[in-house]
Amino acid sequence: MARREKGGFWVGAAAALFYPATAIGKRVYRNKERIPRQGPALLVLNHVSHMDPAVDAVFVHRQKRVPRFLAKESVATAPIFGKIFLGSGGIPVYRGSASAGDSLRAAHQALREGKIVVIYPEGTITKDPDGWPMRSFTGAARLALENDVPVIPIARWGTNEIFNGYTKKFRPFPRKTVTHLVGEPIDLSEFRNGNTRSASGLRKVTDVMMGEIVALLAEIRGEQPPAGVGESSEKADSDDVDLGKADES
Repeated sequence: MARREKGGFWVGAAAALFYPATAIGKRVYRNKERIPRQGPALLVLNHVSHMDPAVDAVFVHRQKRVPRFLAKESVATAPIFGKIFLGSGGIPVYRGSASAGDSLRAAHQALREGKIVVIYPEGTITKDPDGWPMRSFTGAARLALENDVPVIPIARWGTNEIFNGYTKKFRPFPRKTVTHLVGEPIDLSEFRNGNTRSASGLRKVTDVMMGEIVALLAEIRGEQPPAGVGESSEKADSDDVDLGKADES
């Protein structure tokens, strides 16, 4: 049985904060055994609520791993929470500056060191009123192609019913169910050769990843997604990793 990955003081502080905060929802974890108990992995998820980072952190931590999230620079500089974020291995993203590439390099380094990196390809909580993913950015594709690690799609649903990022309504009662459904690692072998670093190549990889997430989300919801959901952004040729406003809180 794999031992729990050591996290240190700040991971413990995050756990002490997030476990009680996320207990307002009932947890359902499906195929959780697909999260590697050791070694690197890139987890790619949809983003529907400001609650997602806390809920997803608890989910990964319950699998005995320490998640490293990519988040906006403002998170790292926030009082108290910024110290927790950086101390627990969070990776700040410096948008719109020469440091944007450095953020991806930090994520590359975390993967090379055998860590779990968590990224939301959409970059921000969806503005779709029905909660389906928006057009996605290519930071996750860059990480996936430049690192030979498992790329694991995960859909999460239910946080939006507690705190809806579209309407900004908080409804903890009656108690809602938050479901995580973990997919099989995505086979990107056909994209690792050739001109996959081009804008079109990165968009294709992004669309493959988001297609898996959308399929998992559709399974949770028992619904057919609209056509074109989650397809990559036209900004795919940028090195910037747009994390939007959702991860500021």
